[in-house]
Amino acid sequence: MDQAASVNSPYRGCKAFEQMRAAAGRVLVGQEEAVELMLVALLSGGHVLLEGVPGTAKTLLARTVAQLVAAEFGRIQFTPDLMPSDVVGTVVYDIQSSRFNLKRGPIFTQILLADEINRAPAKTQAALLEAMEERQVTIEGNTQALPAPFMVIATQNPVEMDGTYPLPEAQLDRFLFKIKIGYLPQALETEVLRRYHQGFDPRNLGAAGLKPLIRPDQMELMRGVIQSVRVEEGILNYIAAIAQATRQSSDLAIGASTRASVALLLAAKTRAALYGRDFVFPDDIKALLPPTLRHRVYLRPEAEIEGLDADGVFRRILAQVDVPR
Repeated sequence: MDQAASVNSPYRGCKAFEQMRAAAGRVLVGQEEAVELMLVALLSGGHVLLEGVPGTAKTLLARTVAQLVAAEFGRIQFTPDLMPSDVVGTVVYDIQSSRFNLKRGPIFTQILLADEINRAPAKTQAALLEAMEERQVTIEGNTQALPAPFMVIATQNPVEMDGTYPLPEAQLDRFLFKIKIGYLPQALETEVLRRYHQGFDPRNLGAAGLKPLIRPDQMELMRGVIQSVRVEEGILNYIAAIAQATRQSSDLAIGASTRASVALLLAAKTRAALYGRDFVFPDDIKALLPPTLRHRVYLRPEAEIEGLDADGVFRRILAQVDVPR
């Protein structure tokens, strides 16, 4: 079987997915859902916002995904004094050649980790907008295409507020998923300690047996398979009904946009393909609803006082919206 055929078969997509999840498990403990969402986002052409306190393996998760797909990986540590030119690059005058030369910034990579993105001011955060939406950057009027595939994985600390700049709604909407990374249960944390005791080195993932399983060119073939996944009219109506319910919910001040509905549809098609199916289930929608919408809706103060969060509101909505058969 040739390469294109092997990648394009639903069985092959499922097999590669299982292999990547198993490989990630040799490095990450208790992060199965996060790994799955990261792979769905990558194959959907989307970006991910990781939210969690320091020390919960957010950077390791990003590096693991990059290693699995043989992608070039870059990291930018966002700080209050970071300038847009530090991200996208600038034009530098060369005295010897008497010419202006383009010096590309660290954004010219395939998987970019924007570490602590909310520590940079709005002007620097905005430097990512064009890159995330258009897969290009403009430097001194010169437009430069970014490598393909291109994915931004941003992290932020939900607790520490001093010296931070909350992401504006326009930037949040560019992220396909917002994934919450929490503390591990005691048994899983014991397993992490055991692995470090046995010599695990997070700076050397190859020594842990983590090797690339697919290449960027194979990802393009897999995306062609994803595009062919069937979506019945009932599923389309289900997504639209959920979006409408968020806009009418008494718990939400702002509901999901049409872009959020499109994101949920595309992510569901990717999840179906990774599970070896050529059609979308309602369960795909239910599983992806929280990470796709939680950063795109806004709670009313009364709901927050009640102790609700966005995920709790989604559970209420799913209980009210009829599931297609």
